[in-house]
Amino acid sequence: MNDTRLHSALREWRRHVTHPVALTSLAGVAAVLTLVGPFGTEALLRFGPRLLYWLIIVSATYMIGFLAGELLWPRLRRVPRIAGVGIVGVAAGIEAMLAIYVINLAAFGPWLDPDDIVPFAATVIGIAVIVTIVLQTAEAHLQGPVAPVRPALLDRLPPDKRGPLVALSVEDHYVRVRTTKGEEMLLMRLSDAIREVGTAGLQVHRSHWVATDQVKSAIRQGDRAVLQMRHGGDIPVSRRHISAIKEAGLLV
Repeated sequence: MNDTRLHSALREWRRHVTHPVALTSLAGVAAVLTLVGPFGTEALLRFGPRLLYWLIIVSATYMIGFLAGELLWPRLRRVPRIAGVGIVGVAAGIEAMLAIYVINLAAFGPWLDPDDIVPFAATVIGIAVIVTIVLQTAEAHLQGPVAPVRPALLDRLPPDKRGPLVALSVEDHYVRVRTTKGEEMLLMRLSDAIREVGTAGLQVHRSHWVATDQVKSAIRQGDRAVLQMRHGGDIPVSRRHISAIKEAGLLV
């Protein structure tokens, strides 16, 4: 897993799991499980510890599942969607199973007989796959179009050049910001410009960042590559970033 993809996934994970809606939903699910007391937790734990237990279980498994999806989906662009859903579900289930085992071990001490390991693993992984399928199906069929959040970087541009981002390129102490409506030079560091982007993209060179949806094609040139953009000139890809564009599905 390259640093760019990992950092992007972690950034999106932090943004998602700290959103008020996500936090409220997790608290609501934990509250319901606390009142119901499934899997014998009503008999084993008093109300306060039981609430804490389910808050930890629900939060840990949800966050693990979401991060697994963020890390895996970019690698599964060429895989049929149903197969991708299964892979993400199994991966999330394995990670959730380990988390649940450790949490239960801390809460109850040794609690799982050797004969129960396989049924326990199958149950957790099965639930994770089913939940992943349900969530992905609902997202694909019920979610309406969402207005994209405009990158903060665009607020630095003249109004007539505030279009979808294409690329960022370093020139001396400036960053050339290319959008579908033109270009503008900004006095700032590339790292700061990328931080303000907030949209799908990759740094493909120490001096260049591209929006992946604006890449028309990728051409391999020895141990490097060149990206042909839908607007403006080509962008070079350095050797150390070749794996990143491969993972993004830009280069076979």
